[in-house]
Amino acid sequence: MKEKIKRDAVATKAKIVNNAIQLFSTKGFDATSVDEIAQACGVNKAMIYYYYKNKSGLYEEVMSTLMEWIYTQVNNSYEKNLHEPLLSLKAFIDTYTKHAFQYPYFPALLLRELSDSGAHLAEKMFSKMRQIFRLLSQILKEGEQLGVFCEVKPMMVHFMIIGTINLMVTTQALREKVGESNEENLDVCAQCDEEEVSAYIFDKIIKMLKAEK
Repeated sequence: MKEKIKRDAVATKAKIVNNAIQLFSTKGFDATSVDEIAQACGVNKAMIYYYYKNKSGLYEEVMSTLMEWIYTQVNNSYEKNLHEPLLSLKAFIDTYTKHAFQYPYFPALLLRELSDSGAHLAEKMFSKMRQIFRLLSQILKEGEQLGVFCEVKPMMVHFMIIGTINLMVTTQALREKVGESNEENLDVCAQCDEEEVSAYIFDKIIKMLKAEK
């Protein structure tokens, strides 16, 4: 009986988090109510407060879950393609781009937190961010050791990748607006999709990092 209760609790929490991810990503933190999340999950509001102290606690869990998904997918690729830093780096860029486009509020939050020096960033979320950066550092350093990459400064490369993707996602509506009234015909990448952004970043990062033979 205890095992069944435990399984039910895990399933309920997963249902709450998955529905909260969709709502937070679509509407943002402020515009999403606990009532809406409860309705989407088919549970009462008290159940959500039972597992999570408040909406902020649930939001922290949502963001941590998204970062854990990113880490897990990239790490699986890294372990599968040991000593293949190009494949691992491509998986890192592809995976982050996919999640950023699928959950656009995710990069928006990270940009706000970084602009505030992470003053309100919960430790659990900060820990996940470190984990992702540590994995990218491993990929880059392995590439350097194998002679695939030239001398690498992981933090700078990390910001080039993550920063570009975050800004591309958060400025999507603005770039589309500029594109509609673009009298000077400037290329603002208004129609750039997930695949194009990911491929472009990978291509330019590789050209910058490739060691001379």
